[in-house]
Amino acid sequence: MLFKTALLLLASLMPIPQSQRASQAIQNNQPLLQAAFHQRQLTWGSPVHLRLYKDSAELELWVQNGPQFTLFKTYPICTFSGALGPKLREGDWQSPEGFYFVKPGQLNPRSRFHLSFNLGFPNAYDRHHGRTGSALMVHGDCVSIGCYAMTDPQIEEIYTLMVVAFEHGQPFVRVHAFPFRMDEANMQAHAGHRWIDYWRNLKVGHDFFIEHGRPPNVEVMDGRYVFD
Repeated sequence: MLFKTALLLLASLMPIPQSQRASQAIQNNQPLLQAAFHQRQLTWGSPVHLRLYKDSAELELWVQNGPQFTLFKTYPICTFSGALGPKLREGDWQSPEGFYFVKPGQLNPRSRFHLSFNLGFPNAYDRHHGRTGSALMVHGDCVSIGCYAMTDPQIEEIYTLMVVAFEHGQPFVRVHAFPFRMDEANMQAHAGHRWIDYWRNLKVGHDFFIEHGRPPNVEVMDGRYVFD
């Protein structure tokens, strides 16, 4: 645990990648975003948290407000690849599901899809289960071969708020990707699906956030996600 924490802290001290394109996007978006923060009584530069839902094609951006997080904005996901269920192997054109950490060095201000950030797939859970893949992103340009694609204006807002949070000391952004909104009705509707046991494990972390108003710490033990 201490070793992992030290690695995450070290990664957070890495410089934020820069490009003229990213700088211009931040400059263009910052005034309106700051005004929206002020209107919502949110502190500029507060930590952010992202939650993605495949079935409803939504990306939620939450902002820390005191000990809990407040929903700032819900963005429609322009497109993603594959069906409900996790990514298993390189080239399966499947968008990941699970719990990911995005550190400053995972931002890509020179992406061929406008702006992007790497989810960090495969994470410890994925590696434990032999899942393979690389460069799984959230990006602009509204095209996907395994990533979550947004429109360019959407990714500019999301990217700006992540950069500002990093600049104010957030060491990493937790990005949680789910197949659907994990209420009991949806769980029952998918009870016979091949991935239902996996989704029940995801639901524990999903519901932790709902109950406590903050994302859980996520570890992997005996091939399962565990939450604190």
